[in-house]
Amino acid sequence: MAKPVMLTAEGLKQLEEELDLLKGEKRKEIAEKIKVARSYGDLSENSEYDDAKNEQAMLEARIVTIEATLKNAVVIDEEGISNEHIHVGSNVRLLNLRTDSEVTYKIVGSNEANPSEGKISDESPVGLALLGHAAGDAVEVEVPAGVIGFKVLEIFK
Repeated sequence: MAKPVMLTAEGLKQLEEELDLLKGEKRKEIAEKIKVARSYGDLSENSEYDDAKNEQAMLEARIVTIEATLKNAVVIDEEGISNEHIHVGSNVRLLNLRTDSEVTYKIVGSNEANPSEGKISDESPVGLALLGHAAGDAVEVEVPAGVIGFKVLEIFK
């Protein structure tokens, strides 16, 4: 049995929208590219045809990946999450004890992780270490650069 994929409602919606786009508009675009490339004649030396077929293969692979993710999705009820402890779906404000600076993260499933947007995976070293902690807790996290200490300042929705 496949491993459950933790998703927020927002993450589920984004995947469903991407799947609709890929299955509709993108498939049609690539089919048209293949049709045009075929019209150039000899397929054995037709780089446009090869490129379009490769693009089609990548598109179909992404569709299969998204469908598998959606099939195994467990949507996190963010409204039902308490702010007493950190869970997947929690927003947390932390004090980095090494740099004395504040950071804010949202703990999400690994499929939604995007550190540049402040979304960290529940399976990442920081995300995993934070799970279950409460405001006021100090948490040490081993990362490739060494050990970083955080103090949980706030948990919010």
